[in-house]
Amino acid sequence: MTASDAAPSASTATAETPGTPPTPRKEGAFVAYLRANPFSVALALIVLGTGLGFGTFWGRFPQEFAAGVVTTGDLRYWWTPLTALLIPDSLIAGILVLALVLTVGAYAERRLGTWRAVGVFIVTGVVAILLGLGLQTLTAAWGADWGLSKSIDLVTDPSIGLIGTIMAATALAPALWRRRIRVIGFTLLLMFALYAADSNSVFRLIAAVLGLLAGILLARDTPRGSWHRSSYREVRTLVAAIVAAVGLGPLIVLISDSLDSPLGLVVSGFAPDTTGEVSPECAQDFTAECIKQADAVLTGGPGPFLISLVPLLLALLAAWGLRTGRRAAWILAIVSNLAVAVLTGTVLGFTDLLDAGVRDVVGPEFMIAIVLATCVPLALVALLLLTRRRFRVAAPRRAAVRFAVVVVGAFAVFAAGYVVTGLVDGDDYLAGPPEIAALLGDVLRPFVPAGFLPDVTLDAIPLDGPALFVYQWAGVAFWAVFVFATIQLYRATRVQRDTTEEARFRTLLREGGGGTLGFMGTWPGNAYWFTDDGRGAVAYRVIKGVALTMSDPVCVEGAERKTVEGFVAYCEAQGWSACFYSFHEKYLPIFQSFGWQHMSVGEETVLDLPGLELAGKPWQKIRQPLNRGQREGITTLWSTWDALPAQYTAEIEAVSEEWVANKKLPEMGFTLGGMDELKDPEVGIFLAINKDGGIEATTSWLPSWTDGRVTGWTIDFMRRGDGSMPGIMEFVIASAALHMKEQGAQVMSLSGAPLATKPGEDPGDPTVMSRLLEWLGRMLEPAYGFTSLFRFKSKFNPRYETIHMAYADPAQLANIGLAIGEAYLPHATPKEYLALVQTITGRGGEH
Repeated sequence: MTASDAAPSASTATAETPGTPPTPRKEGAFVAYLRANPFSVALALIVLGTGLGFGTFWGRFPQEFAAGVVTTGDLRYWWTPLTALLIPDSLIAGILVLALVLTVGAYAERRLGTWRAVGVFIVTGVVAILLGLGLQTLTAAWGADWGLSKSIDLVTDPSIGLIGTIMAATALAPALWRRRIRVIGFTLLLMFALYAADSNSVFRLIAAVLGLLAGILLARDTPRGSWHRSSYREVRTLVAAIVAAVGLGPLIVLISDSLDSPLGLVVSGFAPDTTGEVSPECAQDFTAECIKQADAVLTGGPGPFLISLVPLLLALLAAWGLRTGRRAAWILAIVSNLAVAVLTGTVLGFTDLLDAGVRDVVGPEFMIAIVLATCVPLALVALLLLTRRRFRVAAPRRAAVRFAVVVVGAFAVFAAGYVVTGLVDGDDYLAGPPEIAALLGDVLRPFVPAGFLPDVTLDAIPLDGPALFVYQWAGVAFWAVFVFATIQLYRATRVQRDTTEEARFRTLLREGGGGTLGFMGTWPGNAYWFTDDGRGAVAYRVIKGVALTMSDPVCVEGAERKTVEGFVAYCEAQGWSACFYSFHEKYLPIFQSFGWQHMSVGEETVLDLPGLELAGKPWQKIRQPLNRGQREGITTLWSTWDALPAQYTAEIEAVSEEWVANKKLPEMGFTLGGMDELKDPEVGIFLAINKDGGIEATTSWLPSWTDGRVTGWTIDFMRRGDGSMPGIMEFVIASAALHMKEQGAQVMSLSGAPLATKPGEDPGDPTVMSRLLEWLGRMLEPAYGFTSLFRFKSKFNPRYETIHMAYADPAQLANIGLAIGEAYLPHATPKEYLALVQTITGRGGEH
């Protein structure tokens, strides 16, 4: 419901809640950021100033301030290890450093403290550069190609010291971020060092190791928080990140053009030669030069380029599924990495290293490169095998069969298209019309990066026309189908509502538990999880991979922790992120002990019915409409939907339909019920009826039980008829409270007010999330009147119970927000969303 249903003056409240934050609040946030992160801001200004002053943003380079074997060692420019930490070497590098220092760098400064951050930045950066230069000098003295080529490099890179600072700060970070930053950070740094192997990448890796050691020293007297119930989810996240990072390796080589890096040779499997044309003489004498020319024709253009990126695409696709524990993604990662290892080893001649003569010819550096290029994907396979128990979320059998049919069918169609086109368009082949055996022998070529395959043969080389087009694009079309089918397979895990489970859930509600909002768990859209002993349950719905719960868990006294832990473990096994939504204060210590994030999402207004008397000045605003209603002959009726006379049910439906029809805005759900929820046989309905027999107002009430007896009621549905008495909602709620008191109920809840704060409560220091919620409340106020509704409920002099939300992973907050939004607006149409935006921006007219 909106405030317009409850308070006639709700529309005037919007003037008190402007749609944009006041200017002082913005200035306060900016000043607070400056005060909290002075070093990060200063470093950002220095990087910006040196980039502009020395001209590195447009291609200049200050050699006298750059670190290198020549400048630092030979010319003895002793200051260069320090000045190199203050100057970006390009515009792109400057932008990346600015983004890093103002986000992660600022976080590191807050963890370490400003002066320690300054010290760690300088020490780790300078020492990393000196150690890196020493390594280059040493390897050059040994005659190693890497040392000889990199000893002439000159380096300016603030990210070297910044990486050291960030890694040092992880020692003081919460366990979740400590592990993530270290594992993902070192994986990326190692991949850059192996695949790019430029001086900057190696120096950053050294700085990260130094920062890790510095952090251990700085945190030696700091108590460490324990790690709570995140093993499955966190292992999945980290393994997914590692798979994605390793998959990006060849792309790093292509971008950096570092073919002399330890893993630069792996690019031979991704980027074949694409220059030249096929000489006509090759049709008679197919020499090695002809093979090179044919490869260039077959692999030229965007189609073959996209095929060359298939290993990267499969790595990212697998990582996406691994993050949520999908067994299909685990299989995809295993198969794709095994294929890359085998094909790379074959192309680079891994087995040839068994010959001593070959080893003598290629030398140790080339042998190390071949071994690394082959073993990196194999190491990833080993990691996946070790963590296989974390990836057990299987798709339904029907979805798996559908995936297999689509993928196999697509391959058959496109492969057949390649063969048929070759037979029909044989004149466009180098050696004339090919035999069907030759086409079948080469049928895999359009689907696999050319660098992973043996040399082409004369029998089936299309040079032009439809034959060449199909050769270059059939694989692209197949992999597009494969990606689409895989995404559908990932999404195939379904949560079905079971009427038997709903009955079990209702039985547990009657025994007690679930709180005043627990009955909302019986509404459509919820699924149910039960403890092993069947005495505890959680109502939830899965949206965007988030298991969103409803109200308190339903369990006996003393089993709260066991129930919560069991549901969290169940969500982890399913690959979902658990988010407990709208639970009460008594559960907060459980989530705090887990180390979870939590926040207030609203206030529930509660009336204690024993001893309730509508006397005294605080109740004057309630007594006035109550007395007026009695004078005007308004009576009340307590009933259920099935027990109501037909004339009343028809009138309620008509009023509700008219209300919805007059609202351009989407009707909200999740914790806000409508007509369907009103008709539940256990829901109470309280009507205000005028002297002519017409309905003035309708309210519905959700029951809550203690030991099988109804001891509380929570308001849900509120509608008033056209032309109803002013103050009719105050009348009907006050009358309902007195009726419930007579029936022996203990509690009346006016339900939760989203995004509300207790009157007079100090909100504390603002955070990013508190500012976001405050802004969201102001934005939605013109549309849904949450603030006005909260003020209306406050007329009843209630006590306030804060309702909370808790979640384990801050990185999932955006996804959780989207899930909550979809839960509240599950069926909104584009037209309704447009009306919502127009109302929020003040251009929507009546709403």
